[in-house]
Amino acid sequence: MRASERSAGGIRRLPGATRTGLRRLSRRWRIVLSAALVLFLAFVVATGELLVWPAQGMPGHVSAIVMLAGPGDRLPVALDLADSRRAPVLVVSQGYEGYSGPCPPRPSGVTLICFDPNPPTTQGEAEYVGRLARQYHWTSVVVVASRPQATRARLLVQRCFAGQVYLATAPIAPDAWPYQLAYGWGALLKALVWSRTC
Repeated sequence: MRASERSAGGIRRLPGATRTGLRRLSRRWRIVLSAALVLFLAFVVATGELLVWPAQGMPGHVSAIVMLAGPGDRLPVALDLADSRRAPVLVVSQGYEGYSGPCPPRPSGVTLICFDPNPPTTQGEAEYVGRLARQYHWTSVVVVASRPQATRARLLVQRCFAGQVYLATAPIAPDAWPYQLAYGWGALLKALVWSRTC
């Protein structure tokens, strides 16, 4: 071993070129890890804002309450809004994972419309809501959905309806969250990238 590679204590020193290469490699890894951490945090924040805690709320009165199909305990939320006279019309989707069987009992003083969307998706529901809104001259609706579906539902309904779209969310089972978050991201990206029209 050359003397220049050995320190006073007998420990081998790396040549200068090797030390510089390791510093460069270490710097690159720090940049890569920092970028990965920033992307991960951005994904977590976006998931929180879009799928876990979407913006919701509504004024005292809207033209219609629209309950979409899907997981979660949506019907009590929709019926509570109807019983509180927040709208004169309650629209209930009986699509995939929707309210099955006959229409629920009609709240007093509220017009009840049950429908099977075609296609049986959130897109099909949005298209039907758009047709109803034009027919009855609605100016605003509140959409009842689960939180992972809510942002996508608002986006799709807004494409088919020129009025104001508000959200009210219904709870889902804790064990349903992992699947619903994964599905929610996939469906939201599809709505943003591929299905861009009503």
